[in-house]
Amino acid sequence: MTDMTERKRPETPDGEKEPLGTRKPTKRGGGDPATRGRTTIADGVVEKIAGLAARDVLGVHAMGSGLSRTFGAVRDRVPGGTKSVSRGVKAEVGELQTALDLEIVVDYGVSIADVARAVRENVIAAVERMTGLEVVEVNIAVSDVKLPDEEDEEPESRLQ
Repeated sequence: MTDMTERKRPETPDGEKEPLGTRKPTKRGGGDPATRGRTTIADGVVEKIAGLAARDVLGVHAMGSGLSRTFGAVRDRVPGGTKSVSRGVKAEVGELQTALDLEIVVDYGVSIADVARAVRENVIAAVERMTGLEVVEVNIAVSDVKLPDEEDEEPESRLQ
């Protein structure tokens, strides 16, 4: 004997019966996948992005104070050591916003106001684009001016 009862078919919102075998995929979880979970960004990540963006600006000779640059130069020469791109940058990162403090050395002859404006614009654009965080402030301290005839403070390498 065969069963002659009609199978129940799902109905569409307008009351029509859907053909058998045309099931809609079930949605798992709730809402947009982007809202499931939390993303945290470390201060060091924002500092690296800001440091690289600031160095890209014409007129920025170096980042950090004289002392931090000297220690950094020594650290960079240690085998296995990496160049610190976040030197001269301090970031405070919240869930939605970040604030940055940068210490820069400018080349002699450039307009400090123009360089600071360009650094601020470049850093804000890079950090907001890459992290999605709102940059609420970028404080810039110009700690030195690099004169054309002045040598860099990095020590000479003993290896040749």
